[in-house]
Amino acid sequence: MKITKLRLANLPTPIKKSRFLSNELGINLYIKRDDYTGIEISGNKIRKLEYVFKKVLDSGFNGVITTGGIQSNHCRATVAAATSLGLKSIVLLKVAEAPKIEGNFFLDNLFGAQIRYCTPEEYRTSRNQLMQDIASQESKMGNNYFVIPEGASFGIGSMGYFEAIEEIVRQEKELGIKFDTIVVATGSGGTYSGLYLANKYHKLNKRIIGFAVCDDSEYFVKQIDGINKESLEYLDKEVDISREDIEINDKYKGIGYALSRPEELEFIKLIASKEALLLDPVYTGKAMYGLYNEAKAGNLKDAGNILFIHTGGLFGLFPKQDQFVF
Repeated sequence: MKITKLRLANLPTPIKKSRFLSNELGINLYIKRDDYTGIEISGNKIRKLEYVFKKVLDSGFNGVITTGGIQSNHCRATVAAATSLGLKSIVLLKVAEAPKIEGNFFLDNLFGAQIRYCTPEEYRTSRNQLMQDIASQESKMGNNYFVIPEGASFGIGSMGYFEAIEEIVRQEKELGIKFDTIVVATGSGGTYSGLYLANKYHKLNKRIIGFAVCDDSEYFVKQIDGINKESLEYLDKEVDISREDIEINDKYKGIGYALSRPEELEFIKLIASKEALLLDPVYTGKAMYGLYNEAKAGNLKDAGNILFIHTGGLFGLFPKQDQFVF
């Protein structure tokens, strides 16, 4: 890579074998604990933000603006990172009704973010323009805000998971194992993009499977392909990329982003009770539920050693606690 980053996350994150799921499914399943990247900044987003905030500081911005759902892990991690670096932050949150101050939204407030709101329709059609409008308004008051897209899923952000693949390769040598398949939840495409590009760049020939948590496969293939192309400027050699190589499974997205079906919550409860592993209802719960069912159906027979990347999201569990049945 041709760029550098800040060091904000606790890296490398450990890789541990999943005892219950490996035995239950008859596969070799390992989990990379990117939920261990920190507490305030925990999860996958901080890997992307290490590169983004380096650019923010180097370019002289004094604040950042980003966007997401009311329980966005990305917004919470962005606000926490900004505050730790002495920067201002504004988050544009998608809401349909007055939100409860809980989970990630509680932490956004606690960390001192300025909160702005938009409707689901505005979020779908014009969230990027709304952020640019906010940045323009702030510039008139002497503030210089850098706009970070949803999930930090753009060229520079994808370098976080490009580097994560290199970390995984080092850990393979330490553990004496080769991971044939990498599985990750996909919500905005940047994490998948980084994994994909590094796999191509280093010619590792791993299978990268993304489980969509919203939208369909075609949407994510288009998004990831766009991020891949944008990311090429940060690489020091040409990489052969193709839409056809992007593998997204959209069968387990459920009823919508951050919306949970009873069977998904029961699965999260099962894994917690059998393995003391906490999955979140928005991302990892759906992705692991997908992996579980695909393995049960015999669709992962040729997957070899599987590495599931736990992208965090613990704070998103608490707003859902009244939906669990005990």
